[in-house]
Amino acid sequence: MKPFTTLKCAAICVVFFFFAISCNQTATDDTTKTKSETDEATTAIADPVKLKAEIQEMEMAWAIADNARDVNAMAAIYADDAVSMESNMPMIVGNAAIKKNIESYMAKRGKGSTVVYDVMDVYGGGNYATEVGKTMRKDSTGKVTSTSKYMAIWEKRNGKWICIRDIGNDDAEKK
Repeated sequence: MKPFTTLKCAAICVVFFFFAISCNQTATDDTTKTKSETDEATTAIADPVKLKAEIQEMEMAWAIADNARDVNAMAAIYADDAVSMESNMPMIVGNAAIKKNIESYMAKRGKGSTVVYDVMDVYGGGNYATEVGKTMRKDSTGKVTSTSKYMAIWEKRNGKWICIRDIGNDDAEKK
């Protein structure tokens, strides 16, 4: 009976040995893959200063269009499948619906009022960037009428940044 037990023990050891080697190989492959993915993500964030400048340029164009009441130029920054989320409203889905909402906003806005967009932070990599900013609206006399904050998610499509998601809400009124 002893030779059978020794043989059985040896077989279990061999199976365990191959199992251990197999597990070690998988772990090495996963580690290599993770490192590779990390390297790609790191190189994708090529220049955060440049990324912020690109997004700030988009916001400056948006502000010019907003102050000129150019609804078409404002809607042009949004993807066809964009989603916009504003205070006290249901989600606005799609470029056409966002454009309609901008038209409604313009109809209610006072003559001579202006808005300034301040990009506070931009981060991301590859074809995606997230922007955090704040706005200040002034009436025709230059008096601040409201302030708000927002986040926008940008995607680079065909070499051009386009907004795919945004959310914003007004700050509490100062009394």
